[in-house]
Amino acid sequence: MHEGLSQTTRGYILGFIGVAIFSLTLPFSHLAVKELNPFFVGIGRAVVAGVASIIILAATRQPWPTRGDALRLLAVVGGVIFGFPVLSTVAMKTVDASHGTVVLGLLPLSTAFMSTIFAGERPSPAFWAWGLLGSALVVTFALWQGNMALRGADILLLLAVLAAGMGYAAGGALSRKLGGWQVICWGLIMALPVTLPIAGYLALQINAPVTPISWISFAYLAFFSQLIGFFAWNKGLALGGVARVGQVQLLQTFMTLFAAWAFFGEDLSPRAIIFACLVALCVWMGRKAQVKTAP
Repeated sequence: MHEGLSQTTRGYILGFIGVAIFSLTLPFSHLAVKELNPFFVGIGRAVVAGVASIIILAATRQPWPTRGDALRLLAVVGGVIFGFPVLSTVAMKTVDASHGTVVLGLLPLSTAFMSTIFAGERPSPAFWAWGLLGSALVVTFALWQGNMALRGADILLLLAVLAAGMGYAAGGALSRKLGGWQVICWGLIMALPVTLPIAGYLALQINAPVTPISWISFAYLAFFSQLIGFFAWNKGLALGGVARVGQVQLLQTFMTLFAAWAFFGEDLSPRAIIFACLVALCVWMGRKAQVKTAP
C-alpha cells in the first residue's frame, strides 16, 4: 500500500476491504443452511480455516504467541470464531439476510464500545453522536426496505453483534503486536481442539445429498469470511484504531445490496443510494472526531 498515505487512511482502506468481504457473509450463510446444519456451518468453517492457518503459519515460520497474547486470543476465539459465526448462522435458519442487516447495523457501535474495554480507546462525544446517527440510518433503512418487524432470531443476532464487537476489538488491539493475519490464524488454531471434534461429529450426521451451491457458500464462509477477510480487517483496526475504523461497518448493508445488484441482478433502489451517501457522510464525520487511543 502506498507509503505516502497516513496510517489512519491505510487503516480505513484495509477496513473497507475487510467489510467488503464480510458483506457477503449473511447471504452465503442463508444459502448454506438451506441444506447444511447451521451448527456445522458455523463451526465447520472455523475448522477449514484453522487447517489453512496451520499451513500458513508453518510456511512463514511465525513465532508462537506469549502467554499474555494467548489470553487476548481467547477473546478473539470467543467472539469471531464461536460467538458470531454460530449465533448468526443459526439465526439465518429462520430469517433472511436482508432481515439480519437490521440488527447488524448495530455492529459498529458494539465494536466501538468493546474498544474501550479491550483496546483502551476513548471515543469523544462527537464520535458517539456520529456513530449513533449512522447506526440509526442503517437500521431505519433496513426496516423501511424490507417492511420488517423484529423477530425472535434477532436476540441471537444481537448476541452475535456483541460477540463480534468483542472479537474485533481484541483482535485489532493484538494485531498491533502480532500482525493482523497472524492473530486470526493463531485464534483459529487455538480453537481447533474444540471445533474439530464437534464439526467432525456434525459432518457424520449429513445424510441427504448437498448441492454444489451449499458447499460453495460454505467454502466462501470458511476461506473468506473466517480467514482472508480478517487479514485486512485486523490490520486496518490496528492502524486506524478499533473504534474509528470499526465505523466502516456501517457501509456493510449497502455493500451487500450492491453485491446483490452486481452479481445476482437484483434491483438497487435510489433509496439505497441516498441512504448509503448519508451513512458514508456519518463515517467521514466520525473519522474527524477525536478518539484517544492507548499507547
